[in-house]
Amino acid sequence: MPVMMGRSRIPATWAEKNGRRSVRSAGNCVTRAECLQIALINNMPDAALDDTASQFVELLDSAAGDIPVHIEFYSLPEIPRSDRVRQHINASYHDVRDLPDRQFDALIVTGTEPHEPDLRDEPYWRTLVDVFDWAERNTVSTILSCLAAHASVLHSDGIERHLLRGKRFGVFEERKMLDHPLMADVSDRIRTPHSRWNELREDELVSCGYALLTKSQESGVGLFVKQKRKSLFVHLQGHPEYKAQTLLKEYRRDIKRFLRQERETYPTMPCGYFNAPVTKLLTDFQEQALSHPNENCLTFFPDVVIAETLQNTWHSVGARIYRNWLRYVVSRKATAPAFAAMARVARV
Repeated sequence: MPVMMGRSRIPATWAEKNGRRSVRSAGNCVTRAECLQIALINNMPDAALDDTASQFVELLDSAAGDIPVHIEFYSLPEIPRSDRVRQHINASYHDVRDLPDRQFDALIVTGTEPHEPDLRDEPYWRTLVDVFDWAERNTVSTILSCLAAHASVLHSDGIERHLLRGKRFGVFEERKMLDHPLMADVSDRIRTPHSRWNELREDELVSCGYALLTKSQESGVGLFVKQKRKSLFVHLQGHPEYKAQTLLKEYRRDIKRFLRQERETYPTMPCGYFNAPVTKLLTDFQEQALSHPNENCLTFFPDVVIAETLQNTWHSVGARIYRNWLRYVVSRKATAPAFAAMARVARV
């Protein structure tokens, strides 16, 4: 059973690969009670909005198997947008303020690019914490990615994130720390992409009752969970949804910002991501860019050559974790009184 959508438009890159599918047009249409209803709040900046939507849809589609999944897209209205992207969101996304009027089994909240040292000073903070409070009372489980995870623990437990000395950027090995339903059939060591300037610390999370499922000596805490009222909150500092070229695109974007003098230092290459020949190519490019720092240098950036060498070594593990998550939601939904009542009505 494929991932399906209603009003939300399928991301362009996904539609090109898989065609357009919706609950209303799917050949094996299922009832609402049989289908997992997931709200995905996509808060990424304009340049990454569609790519991020495609990444999550692809990962959920790989994870779903025979579990019917219906996704609806939302976005926080206070995220700065261009007129073009605002029109796209108005046409294809739901207003997040309508969430209390809808019924969803689960929620996914993406990160976004922070602009304030204190997340409570971000223009979307009040709306975001309202979403967290709603999710605690109305979902079986909620996944919080990167900045959304940082915002969640700050709101719930007052845990502050900590600024890193440099960007945590690359693909890092993490160790499984606990046996947990989300980690079923997951190997003891996994690889996960990370891209962030801040971190949450293990001791502060554990002292507030969070269970650590993965961590790394290099990248710190990866995946951690806590039951909050009715909902299991699943927090990820990494990005298992990333595609093979996502870190490359971010690295090129950071180089562009340096060449435009929007950042002071030339960005560090992502760890554990490029092979030796590519590292040499990029080192040579860096030397040229530093000797002649001009945006025109990007004309010679070897995107195509590098892209051919990249492999998504984390997708299968990410799909397994998300499949375990979908199974968890299915099992908890099946025991919920409201679902049991709907199932009895459907059988009459």
